[in-house]
Amino acid sequence: MATDFKPTAVKPTVSLEDLDKLDIRVGTIERVEDVTRSEKLVRLLVDFGDHKRTILVGMKKERSNPEIEIEGKQALFVVNLPVRKMAGEKSEGMIFDIGFSDGILPRLAIPESAVPNGARAG
Repeated sequence: MATDFKPTAVKPTVSLEDLDKLDIRVGTIERVEDVTRSEKLVRLLVDFGDHKRTILVGMKKERSNPEIEIEGKQALFVVNLPVRKMAGEKSEGMIFDIGFSDGILPRLAIPESAVPNGARAG
């Protein structure tokens, strides 16, 4: 762990109503695939219990083998964002990781033990 890390200032206060607008759910990463038209993106097939989604994540340069490192793991995802087109493909959500915004190697935000896919955070 980096000992020279200095946290940034806390962001402005938001209301509970604003926070409640985010839909963050647990999903199991069933498959990790390369996005050939991108130097950064991998494609995740994520099981949310009642449905599956494709979510594109820019972790190709952050991990030596994303397939081996995260396939089969549960993680947190924001699922109520608009569909976003990246490298000619659609992404149906966003992984909720830790560290990227601070310029440190991102890590998955994961439940401490297995929970049902689709369980909500918050």
